[in-house]
Amino acid sequence: LVFTGASQFSAVSVLGSGGSAASAFGGAALLAARNGVYGLAMAPHLGSGLGSRLVAAQLTIDESTAMALTQEDEHHRRAAFWVTGVSVYLFWNVGTLVGALLGQAIDPKVWGLDAAFPAAFVAMVWPLLRERRSALAALIGATVCLVLIPFTAVGVPILCATVGVLVGVPPQHRPIRRAAQGPA
Repeated sequence: LVFTGASQFSAVSVLGSGGSAASAFGGAALLAARNGVYGLAMAPHLGSGLGSRLVAAQLTIDESTAMALTQEDEHHRRAAFWVTGVSVYLFWNVGTLVGALLGQAIDPKVWGLDAAFPAAFVAMVWPLLRERRSALAALIGATVCLVLIPFTAVGVPILCATVGVLVGVPPQHRPIRRAAQGPA
């Protein structure tokens, strides 16, 4: 029911290492929740029609958001979102089908496919690291993850690393705290 690779990889990792279905679902749901933040960031750029918003909700993923937010103008931002979202959706699902049908016949290490996902993620994130706030968020997330790996269960370090997002949220998107007003 979800289209978010990190959640799918998390669930498979937890189940593959002997974790319960509840743990797999919980971790996957927490990872998928970040797409809600992406939705908030993308909402002003995607129009107001209910139909397009429903489709956009399914396509609001790391890749479509990253490609859209790196564009300089509104037209290119919207086009990057839709082209990336539809392309990734189509190729992800076709690739999953091909993998399910031919997976036993292909050795990922022989073809170098074991490095493809991390390489694609780095390529997607790299343009965002030009901004100080984004780079700091990535550094915090990576540090938290690396520190927790030896001490926590599978999947927990990645979930905890999302704390870096708090630094990455620009000030204009944070709630405004109003000072207590005294007597006039």
